[in-house]
Amino acid sequence: MVAPPIVKGTAAWKYFGDFRAGLLAGQVLLLQVAHPVVAAGVRDHSNYAEDPWTRLMRTAASLSIYIYGGPEGAQFEADRLREMHKAFKGVDADGHRYSALNPHAYAWVHATLVMVPVDTQRFFGHPLSNAELGEYYAQMCEVGLMLGLRERDLPPDWAAFERYYDAMIDGFDMNETIETLFDTIRTVKKPIDLLPDRWWRPLRRWQHTAQLFVIRGTLPPAFRDRLGLQWTVRQQRRFDRFRRVVRFGAGLVPVPFRSTYVRSVGRVNVWLRAHPKAQRLLIRA
Repeated sequence: MVAPPIVKGTAAWKYFGDFRAGLLAGQVLLLQVAHPVVAAGVRDHSNYAEDPWTRLMRTAASLSIYIYGGPEGAQFEADRLREMHKAFKGVDADGHRYSALNPHAYAWVHATLVMVPVDTQRFFGHPLSNAELGEYYAQMCEVGLMLGLRERDLPPDWAAFERYYDAMIDGFDMNETIETLFDTIRTVKKPIDLLPDRWWRPLRRWQHTAQLFVIRGTLPPAFRDRLGLQWTVRQQRRFDRFRRVVRFGAGLVPVPFRSTYVRSVGRVNVWLRAHPKAQRLLIRA
């Protein structure tokens, strides 16, 4: 299928920036670092454990450019990321040398991001139709090629992508970086220094419980079991109620407004890329 441009009304434009995708932030990061090369790269070169809030905002800002920043903005961001990741090299947990641009690991990170909007609608909205899945996947393949992925690393259609995605997860198990991620969720620092500790402590306990609940509920069951994450019938019923509440609440928001925030972030970031002086002043502030 030839991918249509990502413009208003197309599948990627409609679904990628849905605000409900934020519920899957923990799940997608866990799935990414389940890959041994990604796990080693995050362990050696990421500060997510010390400052997960900034890492999350930068990731969201970068992703917004690909979908809502126009072709030039998306290409600029893709080139910037590839150049940055060239320096990310080291030795993984098995003693093998790795590179962040390892094509299989790079393709896996892209695959997890491709799946986010689909899972968002599957869990918290209404599943995409076959026609929408075909259009959406073709558009995301174009994004992948822009990022520097090889055409042979991209399954030819959605059905093949699902088989690839499931097979990858079947080969993953617990690793040190996943354990660090769980610890970070439990001990995460407050996002704003001015927030009083007495307020943050109960909020941190709540976000820890909520994050793990959503991660457990949205992970593939077999992988969840391999990680040793308990999941009971009672928890599944609670999760199903939670899904219905989110689906109902989001249903009150008109479709174009569900991605307004992410689209705005994309446009702002494209402007900042074109005005580096303003970007530097903002970072200093």
